[in-house]
Amino acid sequence: MSKINFNYIKVIGLVVLVGFLFAFSNQRNKVRKVSEPEIKFLGENKLFITEANVSKLLILNQEPVSEQPKDIIDLNELEIALNSNPMIKQAEVFMSVNGRLSAEIEQKRPIARVNTNASYYIDDEGGFMPLSHNYAARVPLVTGNIKKNKLETVFEFAKFADEDDFLKKHVIEIRQNDDNTIDFKIRKSDFIVHLGTLKQLEKKINNFKAFYQKAIKDQILDSYSVVNLKFDKQVICTKK
Repeated sequence: MSKINFNYIKVIGLVVLVGFLFAFSNQRNKVRKVSEPEIKFLGENKLFITEANVSKLLILNQEPVSEQPKDIIDLNELEIALNSNPMIKQAEVFMSVNGRLSAEIEQKRPIARVNTNASYYIDDEGGFMPLSHNYAARVPLVTGNIKKNKLETVFEFAKFADEDDFLKKHVIEIRQNDDNTIDFKIRKSDFIVHLGTLKQLEKKINNFKAFYQKAIKDQILDSYSVVNLKFDKQVICTKK
């Protein structure tokens, strides 16, 4: 009987000891300070915002997250702070068991740059993206009658050009006229291409590609001041 009681006491003591060690370890883990965050950029677009920029956004209680106790870190709050940055498309923040903070950042990708009374990028989802002090993207300039809250027409053409190998290589400027029609200019040429509306866009661009290839072959590309694609069945050219 005494042997049974002795074993019982040993089990109770072991349980108490394990519980104490767990509580002690858990408390130490909570107050452990977070080290410098590990920042990882996803995708190919990594030039517009730097690790230093991201670190400055990782703020809680007006203090950097590094050297703050692990138990006060709010990952959702940090993600909201990162995702509110207009350079960032998507951000996720993680915390490892040992208190290592990691942030995965996907930056926005610009497809055109507005250059009117204000300067900013249009990203590949049609949204606003500010210019970066770190890098300038080689994308078409957007000029003309442009309003930040009405980018639909310019975005539709810029998106089409971005996804077309020929246009992506050649288009250097997109102009939106007062009547919402589109003109564009191409590299190493001084004529204006009048696209008109975006109706029958693919057909109009195919007509322009055929005209361009023939004009290059005949060496007459520099003879024109305006190339009109307004009518989807023909290309009308105005000579200089």
